[in-house]
Amino acid sequence: MSDPMRHFRSCHEIFAELSAYLDGELPEEACREIEEHLHGCSPCEAFLVSLRKTVELCRRYAPGALPGPLREEARHALWRAYEQMLARRRNSGL
Repeated sequence: MSDPMRHFRSCHEIFAELSAYLDGELPEEACREIEEHLHGCSPCEAFLVSLRKTVELCRRYAPGALPGPLREEARHALWRAYEQMLARRRNSGL
């Protein structure tokens, strides 16, 4: 029977190296150890899948142009709504 604390510690070690693993920055032996651990640890395997997706999305992300400034009438409408919200809170005791 394996020691659950030993496995827990090794999961933390794996998490710490997954980014370097995905970027191909680890030596072959370290990659092999990570792959062995991943095949026996579904939480770490799921985390790797999630990390891969996150990295892919970040690489594809291309922010668009920022919206222009709000028109004067829109700023006034937002300010009025904000003041009304504050007044309602004061009146309700919040």
